[in-house]
Amino acid sequence: MDRYLRAGRLATFAYFTLNGFLMGMWIVHIPGIEHRAGISHALLGWLLLLLGAGAFAGMQATGPLTDRFGSRTVVPLSAALCSAALVLPGLAANAWTLGAALLVLGVGNGCLDVSMNAHAVQVEQGYRRPVMSAFHAAFSLGGVLASLVGARTLSWNWSPATTLGAVALVGLAGTALAAPALLRPAAASRPVDAAAPAVNARRKTPRHIWALATLALMIMLSEGVANDWSALHLRNVLDAPAATAALAYGAFATTMTLGRLLADRVAARFGPVAILRHGASVAALGLTAAALSPWIPLALIGWAVFGAGLSGCIPQLFSAAGHADQGAAGTNVSRVAGLGYLGMLAGPAVIGPLTHVLPLNLTLFLPVLCCVTAAATAGIVRPSHHAPALREAETV
Repeated sequence: MDRYLRAGRLATFAYFTLNGFLMGMWIVHIPGIEHRAGISHALLGWLLLLLGAGAFAGMQATGPLTDRFGSRTVVPLSAALCSAALVLPGLAANAWTLGAALLVLGVGNGCLDVSMNAHAVQVEQGYRRPVMSAFHAAFSLGGVLASLVGARTLSWNWSPATTLGAVALVGLAGTALAAPALLRPAAASRPVDAAAPAVNARRKTPRHIWALATLALMIMLSEGVANDWSALHLRNVLDAPAATAALAYGAFATTMTLGRLLADRVAARFGPVAILRHGASVAALGLTAAALSPWIPLALIGWAVFGAGLSGCIPQLFSAAGHADQGAAGTNVSRVAGLGYLGMLAGPAVIGPLTHVLPLNLTLFLPVLCCVTAAATAGIVRPSHHAPALREAETV
C-alpha cells in the first residue's frame, strides 16, 4: 500500500506539473499567436474570456463526472484533452478560429484542474497528512519549465504551431505513462455505499462549500491582481525602469512557489486554520507595504511577502472542500475551483476601472480587504466544520 500510495503521489505531481507546463507554453506563445491571427491586443483580451468561460464550464462538468467514474479515469482523459487542445491556438489563422481554439483549451484546462485536485485529495486521504500544497508548487514549477523551454524554442525560430504540436505530443505521452499509477477509489477512501450515486444526485451543495468557494474567489482575485498589476504598480506608481518593474512579479511568483513547497509541513504541525489565517494576514501586510511604499526596494519586498502569505491559502481551501464529503469530492472541488477561477479573471478586470477614480496603489487595497476577510473567517477550514455541512446538505 505504501508503494502504491507513493506511486499515486508521483503521478499526481506529474499531472500538476504537466498542467502548469501546458498553460505556461500557451502564455509564452501569446505574442506569436496574436500576430498569426492578425488581431489587436483589445480583441485578444475579449477572446481570452472564452478561455476562462471554457475553463469554468469544464470545471463544473468534471466535478460530478469525477465523483461518478473516479479520478483515475477522468484525470488521464482530461490531461489528454488539454494536451491535444494546446496545438489549436497555434494553428488559428483568424479571430474566429482562435476563439474556438481557446474555448476548447479552456475546457481541457478546467477538466484537468478539477480532476487532478480531486485525485490529490484522495492521495492526501491515504497519507493522512497534508500534501496538497506541494502539488500546487509542482504546477508553478511547470510554468517555470515552460518559460525556459519556450525561450529556447523561440530562439530557434520555431513557429507556435510547431512548438505547441511537439508539446502536445509530449503531454499525451506523459499522460499515458502516468495514468497506471493513479489510485483506485478504494485505495485511499472508505468504501462508498452502492446507493451513494443516487443520494449524491439529490444532494445540494452545502453552504459550507459555497463559503469555501467564496474565500477561494477572494484569494485568487488577489493572485490575479499580482499577476497583471504588480509590474505596472512599480512602473507607473514608483517610476521604476521596465527591467526592475518586472522583478515585482518575479518576487511574488518565487515566494509563492517556495511557500507552497513548505506549506504542507507547516499545516501538518499547526493545522490548516493557522495556514489560512496567518498566511492571509501576512499577505495583507505585504501588499499594504507595497501599496504605500515610496521606495522601490520596499515595494519589491512587499510583493514578495504578499506571495509568501498567499502561497498556502488555496491548497487549504481545496483540501477542505475535497475532505468534506468523500462521495462528492469532485463536485465540491469544482465549486471551489470554479469560483476561484472567476476571481482570478475578475481581479485584474476590476482593478482597471478602479484606476479611473483612484490611484493604482490605492486600488490594491481591494485585494488587501479580501485577504483580511479570509484571515478573519479562516476557521471555515477547520475539519470539525465538515460534518455539520454534510447534515445540512441532505434533502428529503
